[in-house]
Amino acid sequence: IPLVSVLALFWLFVETKDINKVSTLSSSVFWLVLPSLALFVSLPLLLKQGFNFYVSIGLSIGITVGCYFLMKAVLNHFGAKQ
Repeated sequence: IPLVSVLALFWLFVETKDINKVSTLSSSVFWLVLPSLALFVSLPLLLKQGFNFYVSIGLSIGITVGCYFLMKAVLNHFGAKQ
């Protein structure tokens, strides 16, 4: 369970009572989780290839950041609100 996200959704609802804000946050979290999965795919692959941990984590973070920018570009292309 994504505990921090669930807590944020509860907090937002309790503070605002605005279902639309909760819905928007929930959708945004979904779309931003997708590029973050790149870290969990690339890190074990790099480690299994024999890369040093620090190099692997650094490259994985870089790949993840690149995926975030790619996702942002894709969402902008399709007119997603930000």
